[in-house]
Amino acid sequence: MLEDGFAVIGLSKSNTSITHHSYRHILYDVTDLKFESFLGELVAQLDSITVGIYCAGIGAKFDAENLEFETKVFQVNLMSAVTATNIIVKKMREQGYGHFIGLSSIADALTSTAAPSYAASKAGVSRYWEGLGLALASSNVKISNVRFGFVDTKMAKAPSKPMLIDSKTAAIFIRDVIRRPRIRASKPYVMSLWAHLLGLLSRIRFFGR
Repeated sequence: MLEDGFAVIGLSKSNTSITHHSYRHILYDVTDLKFESFLGELVAQLDSITVGIYCAGIGAKFDAENLEFETKVFQVNLMSAVTATNIIVKKMREQGYGHFIGLSSIADALTSTAAPSYAASKAGVSRYWEGLGLALASSNVKISNVRFGFVDTKMAKAPSKPMLIDSKTAAIFIRDVIRRPRIRASKPYVMSLWAHLLGLLSRIRFFGR
């Protein structure tokens, strides 16, 4: 986005190596109890928001001895995502335009025993973003749900990572979504089809019980 001339504000609990005159980095954890008021005050200070992207996300292999982490996954992947969406989209509606992009996962189609909170939280936020996108389709505020498979980042912890894409490829895909808004955008598309098929098979199995 910096290459396209945007002034960018990044919000993260981690430091960044980005150094650019048009980039401002803010250290903040989206699970903080004051996140809603903090983001609301930050957004209120801005003249306008052309593009807003929510890309915070966590997940790990299920551990029955650490169910507290399951709650945190929902806080980051779903509740804070909805909070950020609503604050940013409200600003966009007030200004009369904007494009909100949420980064979800192809895992939203699955019922997962390996990472139940991750798949379920992504399913929830995907349905919200896509429903919101349909509800606002006639306006100048666009919503996009970007669903990735395995991306070569610290989040990709699975022992097997089929169809792994690098972070640069993911960034190029997001840039394309910015330029050509659509409600759902999935990559790799073949993995998305497989995930939906597996999800359908699992639901059929449940109905048979």
